[in-house]
Amino acid sequence: MKTVASPQILIVEDDPSVRTVASQTLELAGFAVQAVDSAEAALARLSVDWPGIVVSDVRMPNMDGHELHRRCKVIDSELPVILITGHGDVSMA
Repeated sequence: MKTVASPQILIVEDDPSVRTVASQTLELAGFAVQAVDSAEAALARLSVDWPGIVVSDVRMPNMDGHELHRRCKVIDSELPVILITGHGDVSMA
């Protein structure tokens, strides 16, 4: 019987504490987690056949989550990307 690997989640978060808590929570829920501290590091791991989803902070230095989302869609238009922030407002939503 063939087993299906658990979905991979790539967490992109510049705050080390938030990155650690998010990673541990998802790992305890049974997900395979990779965590990086920048959008640039995330892009280096992605390819058209990357089997997972990206969960990214919006506010990060150098490249924000919105730009990361745009670049992810160029790599793979069907790649699920979830943006999170602690600094959102109605216009951002």
